[in-house]
Amino acid sequence: MATYFDPKSWSPLRAVEAGKRLFDQSWIDQWVSVTTSWVDPVADLGAGTVTALMPDVLMTMLSEGILSRFGGQEINATLLGHELHATLQVLKVRRRGAHFQTKTVLSRVLWDKHSIESVTLIAHGVRLIPGVPTRVRAQHFDLDGTVTTEALVGWLNERGFDWELSVHDSGLIQARHRKHKLVALVDAAVENNLLTVRIEKATWWGMRLPRNLITAPAILMDGLPNHARIVHATRDGDLVRFRVDLPEMTGSFDLAQIRSAIVTGTTLIIF
Repeated sequence: MATYFDPKSWSPLRAVEAGKRLFDQSWIDQWVSVTTSWVDPVADLGAGTVTALMPDVLMTMLSEGILSRFGGQEINATLLGHELHATLQVLKVRRRGAHFQTKTVLSRVLWDKHSIESVTLIAHGVRLIPGVPTRVRAQHFDLDGTVTTEALVGWLNERGFDWELSVHDSGLIQARHRKHKLVALVDAAVENNLLTVRIEKATWWGMRLPRNLITAPAILMDGLPNHARIVHATRDGDLVRFRVDLPEMTGSFDLAQIRSAIVTGTTLIIF
């Protein structure tokens, strides 16, 4: 079974040696002799010759450069129009047949100013298509993360629902209707995009309501952005642990901009 490898432990020179065995020796020697500068993954990442490299080399150069510059540090990125600020913990790449698989672990994440404790993102079927700009395509993503209940409640309150939410001392969610004098303590979970709510206690004008008089129908959460599917989301103490499946996505990036971001530590941009 293939295993993840750390980009720092694999030099682009290995890809060149593999290429020498696959192609005519004299042709490869001539090609290497006029493009030796790209061996340094940071110094020449923006050079035009990079667009002609084998995907293995280009992927290694990108992952090695980003990990070397930002590993264990804060990173800023613009991903398909969304602003990301996080600490990069892990960035690993492995080849799976004709494509790649990448694993990224982030902590202390701000996604469009929404706070997330940690995110593990595995991208399957990743392809790099050299060009100007260079395109990157992934067949699907597995996203596991944790968010505090307080942060999630704050985000939901921005959606303008009829209920104002807060975190109760018990850890449950307190839901207060914005117009009626109805207050409920609830817990909730999502399984395959189906939201179920369990009502623990409810009062109306301060009077306790019998639980058998209160029902909360399950809600199908379709129409999520980017056709995402919530595999599961459950509360665990003051955290909510979730897994989301994302379908195929395609983005583009400018190698010169990525090179500049690695060298100077500025924002990485994928558009």
